[in-house]
Amino acid sequence: MGVHPGAGKSADPAALINIPRLVTAYYTGQPDPAEPGQRVAFGTSGHRGSALDNSFNEAHILATTQAICRYRRQQGITGPLFLGIDTHALSEPAFASALEVLTANKVDVMVDADGGYTPTPVISHAILTYNRGRTQGLADGIVITPSHNPPQDGGFKYNPPHGGPAETGVTQWIEQQANAILTEGMHQVPRLPFERALTAATTHRHNYVQAYVDDLPAVVDLDIIRSSGVCLGVDPLGGAVTAFWAAVAERHRLNLEIVNKSIDPTFRFMTLDWDGQIRMDPSSVYAMASLIDLRERFDVAFANDTDGDRHGIVTRSQGLLPPNHYLAVAIDYLFAHRPGWPENAAVGKTLVSSSLIDRVAARANRQLVEVPVGFKWFVEGLLVGSLGFGGEESAGASFLRQDGTVWTTDKDGLVPNLLAGEITARTGKDPGEYYCDLTAELGTPHFIRLDAPATPVEKARLAKLAPEAVTASTLAGEPIIAKLTAAPGNNAPIGGLKVTTANGWFAARPSGTEEIYKIYAESFKDEKHLEDIVQEAQRIVSAALTG
Repeated sequence: MGVHPGAGKSADPAALINIPRLVTAYYTGQPDPAEPGQRVAFGTSGHRGSALDNSFNEAHILATTQAICRYRRQQGITGPLFLGIDTHALSEPAFASALEVLTANKVDVMVDADGGYTPTPVISHAILTYNRGRTQGLADGIVITPSHNPPQDGGFKYNPPHGGPAETGVTQWIEQQANAILTEGMHQVPRLPFERALTAATTHRHNYVQAYVDDLPAVVDLDIIRSSGVCLGVDPLGGAVTAFWAAVAERHRLNLEIVNKSIDPTFRFMTLDWDGQIRMDPSSVYAMASLIDLRERFDVAFANDTDGDRHGIVTRSQGLLPPNHYLAVAIDYLFAHRPGWPENAAVGKTLVSSSLIDRVAARANRQLVEVPVGFKWFVEGLLVGSLGFGGEESAGASFLRQDGTVWTTDKDGLVPNLLAGEITARTGKDPGEYYCDLTAELGTPHFIRLDAPATPVEKARLAKLAPEAVTASTLAGEPIIAKLTAAPGNNAPIGGLKVTTANGWFAARPSGTEEIYKIYAESFKDEKHLEDIVQEAQRIVSAALTG
């Protein structure tokens, strides 16, 4: 797919989303549960959609919240529920709908003390902080966010007492219950009027900003960042992290400048992404064009997506680092500079992340745990400390506190950003320079992700493919050493295929929303070898799907 001519440029004001129309559609749209696109559907990060096409409306949120209340009762979850929202236009009305239902169900709800916005990792941190040392009366949480998605979208995520994304079995149960409510009628959903819900005895004000920001020295060495005077820049991309970054700078006296403090649900200050959409993606050179232009002003700069669970690192030396590059840097640095971590703490990565991470883990003499796509696969390892780090190719990561205990079990975009400051302060090299040193020793990977057309039947076959369906013995001139349809780290199905050789690999996974499959490929030789891998990957997948 080609790059939109407006990519990296400011949006045409005439093309901005009409916020009053969007919010009106949230309340007036009536989803038809007989239409698949209008049902509650939990993907890897909760239910997402837009009120403009009846896929994220008041009925969805009322039904899903009631389903979560039923799940809490079934599981005996009686502690408080930590509720957070991001800055998308649909998050505020969804917050009101959810609170009406939660309060009517007599759930103790923790809302932001100042009525502000709360990043995803802060909810995870709050759940884990509350549950530490408890075996009963455990807390859980809801985050209302569609992550980095365009302004017209809304999202709704549930985090159980382990603090991370809910497992597939949990989301399927909630989804089924919510859709049953949609089908049978909203009379099953008790509600308390919003103004009464806000003042109910079960609604509690919680200082999310202070609780999280005060605890940051436990996970990142802020002393060395402060004493070094390293100059940091941050663009919150109009997201929930804005107030948090201001508090970080003030509380910890860092040389940190917030280059954009605007919060506007149209996100008119964003530059367009590769496809002409407004998307708050901190790993996109197009969405990050404004911060990249400022790179000479800072020793290192960074950004987060709208709910703060993704990071983006901009360096003087390299500009915006691709997520795979920074993951490798962060892992290499952390396992050399965290003496308090368990000696057996492993490196967690998704199977479509760079094999440079494999080489970094081997050099550090640490076990590599390779899992399917989705941060939920890292939750248990981070919770018990058997994983020191969990990261995925889409710029999501979290890692242990300096003492080797859990920090968050959901992606945390703030701490990898602060770690970039720690790396720069301690080594005298920004993460881009660090990456160059790393590849000089371990090899330079060439990586690509692209889409190929696939029918629904082909997508279903790909998701259930067996290794035996791949008859090829070589890939781009090298012997194939592994054909994977289950992740080696936990033997969970990957919903696709990964084929590896000594110097390259590809993975193919069907899209959950489009008539395509995604190809990820990497070569440790050169761009020509990478092109050969991609071409043969398409032939191998086509043969397997038709064979």
